[in-house]
Amino acid sequence: MSALSAELLKIRTVRSMPWTLALTALIAAGLGLLVGNGFRDAEPDPEHFDATFAAFYGLSLAQLALVVFAVLAVTGEYGSGTIRPSLAAVPRRGAFYLAKLAAIALWATGTAAVTALAAFGAAQAGLGPRHTALTAAGVPATVVGAFLYLVLIALYAAGLAQVFRSSTVTLAVLMPLLFLGSQGLGNVPGLKRVTQFLPDQAGAAMLHFFGAPGTARYDRGFGPWTGLGIMALWTAAALVAGYLTLRRRDA
Repeated sequence: MSALSAELLKIRTVRSMPWTLALTALIAAGLGLLVGNGFRDAEPDPEHFDATFAAFYGLSLAQLALVVFAVLAVTGEYGSGTIRPSLAAVPRRGAFYLAKLAAIALWATGTAAVTALAAFGAAQAGLGPRHTALTAAGVPATVVGAFLYLVLIALYAAGLAQVFRSSTVTLAVLMPLLFLGSQGLGNVPGLKRVTQFLPDQAGAAMLHFFGAPGTARYDRGFGPWTGLGIMALWTAAALVAGYLTLRRRDA
């Protein structure tokens, strides 16, 4: 518990961390409101209209703030050199790593819960008469999926950050992947079969980015929960790789 308390304190005392987390919710809610307003004024199209898509489309951008938080929470100590006294205080690297991941997960969990609800509420306000209720069929599962997606993407970023131990290198890998690579390449028909299994693309199936399940627009080769499971496997692999790197390399 002392190691976890120390890691929570490290995050809390870095001024930029809370603001980075707040940006996640603010961006998601703001884009949810804008997209909702766009759907509100669009021509009626019952076949393709999806109120949850309007709510969570903004997560494709908002997630970047959460990713930055997770990366900095891991790599900040390497940049400042404080990783050495931290490991001296907690010489068992497995315990140190678990404490850091737990701290990141706790902050990410709270942020993800607020973000998912704020994005949904803002989008429904923007949709006006076309809004849906939180208790409507399929909506609770999608909101929970958005929450889990954000937690997993934060932990995935933390695992990769531990592998690279540099915020610059980690973000240089993650930003193109999340913002340009898999989303841009995912629109190329010949590459979609492969890119749909990348972590963010697999998890985003839960957010109705590719249409609602069971409709003709849904173009994934697996269901939403299976997609979230694929993303969880990517996250687990990144976390294991991070632990092996921490155990085998000097600080």
